Amino acid sequence: MSDVSALGGHVQAEGASSLDEVLAKVRRHRTHLSRLMNAHDATRLVLGLLYLSRTAHAAPGAGVPTWSWLLGQPAGRDSGIRAAVSKCLSHWFPAADEQGADAGTGSLMPVPPSGSEGSLHALIQAIGSTQRVGPLLDQCLRDLSANQTQADGSHYFTPGDMARLMVGAAVPRDGHRVLDPVCGSGGLLVESYCYVRERVELHPTMSLQGKEQHAHTSQVARMNFAVRGITAHVFPPGDSLAEPEPEPHDIVLANLPFNQRDWAPDDKTEQSTRRSAPTLPVDPRWTEEPPSRGSANSAWIQHIAHALAPAGRAVFLMADSVANSRQPVPRRLRERLLRDDLVECVIALPPRVFGHTKAPACLWVLNKDKSARPGWGVRDRREQVLFVNARRAFEPVPDSRARRLGDKNTALILATLAAWRGIFENGVTAAPYNDAAGWSRSCSTKEIADRESSLMPTSYAVEPPSPERDTRSRVEQLKLELADQFDQMRDLELRLLDVLEEI
Repeated sequence: MSDVSALGGHVQAEGASSLDEVLAKVRRHRTHLSRLMNAHDATRLVLGLLYLSRTAHAAPGAGVPTWSWLLGQPAGRDSGIRAAVSKCLSHWFPAADEQGADAGTGSLMPVPPSGSEGSLHALIQAIGSTQRVGPLLDQCLRDLSANQTQADGSHYFTPGDMARLMVGAAVPRDGHRVLDPVCGSGGLLVESYCYVRERVELHPTMSLQGKEQHAHTSQVARMNFAVRGITAHVFPPGDSLAEPEPEPHDIVLANLPFNQRDWAPDDKTEQSTRRSAPTLPVDPRWTEEPPSRGSANSAWIQHIAHALAPAGRAVFLMADSVANSRQPVPRRLRERLLRDDLVECVIALPPRVFGHTKAPACLWVLNKDKSARPGWGVRDRREQVLFVNARRAFEPVPDSRARRLGDKNTALILATLAAWRGIFENGVTAAPYNDAAGWSRSCSTKEIADRESSLMPTSYAVEPPSPERDTRSRVEQLKLELADQFDQMRDLELRLLDVLEEI
């Protein structure tokens, strides 16, 4: 995806070395800013400058501060560049809410600190020297994600290979309505746009909608879309679980928070459990059984399933424990999902390939229409589920102890899913699917139901016997049992608190 060029700007070809120099310069001066203000605000300030470079443009004589005006500001402690940046941000910075009200916007705007004049000038000149702001933007979002994860566990950035896997599994099409109920910086919606644009070679006519609980993050998402020239609707900050989605969506993508505690609004769930409370309308998302208050995992799955259109698909990350927990609530949820034939695929991911958690996780794929049909695939997969065991499908990040899926493993997982579906791509049917020991297995919903409705891929796509495999299997089983015990502890804790409140 090409970035939006500045109005009236001249696009120059840039080599990799030139871009690397700009990236290094921006990071160096951002680091200097973080010594004068907290690292989170320093990165948001750089992101704000990137935003201004693509949006702060007006006709001559308009009487408003512009990017070209900022570029012309002199260097030096007494240059007034701090005031100039603040003035420009105040005029152009996107409001935190959709109505664009000024209330609250000023408090969200990062303020350049005293002593930052040299770094501000250098950052403005570096950003102004390149037309390829995409890599700069991604670097800022990665830094924001790292800073915020350390601070409070929230996250802005879904790694690129993970985003490509999730979007590739969802297969969005032109004209689709795409929702991310926990959109963060909007990365999954951006990837959806890119995925469709690569196939139609035009600007997609998609409806992209994002929801985010935190005002700062919601504002970052709006800047992300604006810098890339993508039209998307970001709702005012709020809790997506507070109420059902008002309209169905063709695609739902979500990098969900795991094991979110105490999520339920008091007036919707807690009162319904008290005998003396008045009867409340049944929430259409969970008409058969309300989710546990101890963890929002089940609530998120039901919220997403309810938001799907008749042929809709959803892809989301979920903690391992939900796939295999013997606790009554998650087990009965899995039974209902299998009964309604919503589960299409579950992929066991390698640990530590997404920055906001080290907990083992699976990628769930829901599909409300798994039948063979024109424009989709030639395999009728009703009452079947594909399990992919990608626990060992990772590669080391160079010069780091971190891991990533990598393009090769991402492509392999997507090729396996496409073959199982029998999907057409560019007029060509995917290669025939066959189970692969230790990698993938197609199972009937009846077989899964006979195994306590477990949706853990490592229980189905089993490696050939070996001492190493036996050790890994035992470790995996112990981890699942420990997670199950933790779930029981959380549930008992909340029950005890409810009892204490009634005394």
